[in-house]
Amino acid sequence: MDFLDLARRRCSVRAFEKRPVEPDKVDRILEAARVAPTARNLQPYRLLVLDEPDALARLSKACRTFDAPLAIVVIGDNNEVWVRPYDAKDSLDIDASIVTAHMMLEAEDLGLGSCWVCSFRPEVVRAEFGVPGHLTPVNVLVFGYPSGPKKSPTRHDTERRPLSETVVRNHF
Repeated sequence: MDFLDLARRRCSVRAFEKRPVEPDKVDRILEAARVAPTARNLQPYRLLVLDEPDALARLSKACRTFDAPLAIVVIGDNNEVWVRPYDAKDSLDIDASIVTAHMMLEAEDLGLGSCWVCSFRPEVVRAEFGVPGHLTPVNVLVFGYPSGPKKSPTRHDTERRPLSETVVRNHF
């Protein structure tokens, strides 16, 4: 499939069928994360896979899960992250977000829906799942089979700003 077609098809899904995601599809989503680029290839992340009802119920204390049958919490490792020497900016959120995007696109390619949940309580995730102090929950992703119709891939024509408003060439 053409990459832009895949990217245009992906949308945030907030209603899922009750059926579980097959293990081979979960493995492919995790492999998409594994091959994602990270700063200096340090791979400063851990993936907390939640696919049991009890674990998903515990996650729902921290955020909306939309009754998805699968969630993956992308957690950054503060001990392994690259830090830019010029201004001490670390790449933790960037690396975790690239990994997150790879997983969402792989899920779409597999016929699954996903939703990137940014509004979550990290302290609840930390407490519910015993996340050690040097690790930081960065993103929550929920996955499953969409219940109902998905958004049209052509929505970007009207819902996205034109490139002329977002691209600057050579100088501001």
